[in-house]
Amino acid sequence: MALDTVSLGRTGIEVSELSFGTWRFGRRLIDGEERYDSDEGIIEVDEERAYELLDTYADYGGNFIDTADKYGDGRAEEWIGNWLEERDREEFVIATKIHRPRRGDDPNGRGLNRKHVRNQIDVCLDRLGTDYIDLLYCHRWDDRTPAIEVMRTLDGLVESGKVNYLGLSSGKPDAWKIVRANEIARREGFEPFTVTQPRYNLVDREIEPNYLPMCREYGLGVVPWSPLAWGFLTGKYTRESTAESSTASVDARFEENYLTEENFDALDVLLDVADEVEASPAQVALAWQTHHADITAPIVGARTVEQLEENLDASEVALSDEQVDRLTTAKEFTLPG
Repeated sequence: MALDTVSLGRTGIEVSELSFGTWRFGRRLIDGEERYDSDEGIIEVDEERAYELLDTYADYGGNFIDTADKYGDGRAEEWIGNWLEERDREEFVIATKIHRPRRGDDPNGRGLNRKHVRNQIDVCLDRLGTDYIDLLYCHRWDDRTPAIEVMRTLDGLVESGKVNYLGLSSGKPDAWKIVRANEIARREGFEPFTVTQPRYNLVDREIEPNYLPMCREYGLGVVPWSPLAWGFLTGKYTRESTAESSTASVDARFEENYLTEENFDALDVLLDVADEVEASPAQVALAWQTHHADITAPIVGARTVEQLEENLDASEVALSDEQVDRLTTAKEFTLPG
């Protein structure tokens, strides 16, 4: 089977309906905690496994690979670049992100200031072994740098041919920041953001009241991260116990955010639908997003080939309108207060 393709917002290019995320590539863990600039700890996905996962994604017809300069202290970009040497670069849409790394104690070694952005784009291109990046995300918005400087600098990367399209990845659904940036771009004739990368899944619904309507109005592609809610929607968590193998199971924030009665009620609906369509809960959670009119391509990741194949097989799961409605209403976002 092969993944279908969908339009990436109004960019004019087509991407696979499921994007492959590489945040686990080269990721060092010490006692379950991620560590940077260290040679200690275990690597969650090593180089050999990374190539196996990329091969599997390509075998499914996948073309949309998501990474970041931060992932694995740059190892993720390096391994993707090595893998691409044996492939036709033009067959793939490569997305990476900048903002996060700090060069030692250099106060200008992170964020979206012009100095860091211009330096970091060349670092990313060198690691990826390519002349251009299809989609460059700002990993987070930088409130310290004026929005007009950010958009002018990013526009220069597009004008130079180093970047084709621009996006914004966000931890918080600040729709107004994207609107402000794109209105500046419209006024000044700069390249706007055409893709966003928010958190979104069956139990994390905070983007629905304002963010998704904004994306719809501006014609922005929406490429969600954490479509399985850090593993909660795989079905391995129950009201009675948590998965011993998951680092998240001992994370107080995970317990507070996900192991709630409201979320377990939504999970019950997911499990029911999964039984009805004879698919795994993870596959149904992903299929719910591929059936969503406002969602472009959820980002899936995996530690093993078997996990990735299970996730990619979600593209074969058909949901009825009634099942989609039940999943959608299993938990609805309400404004606080």
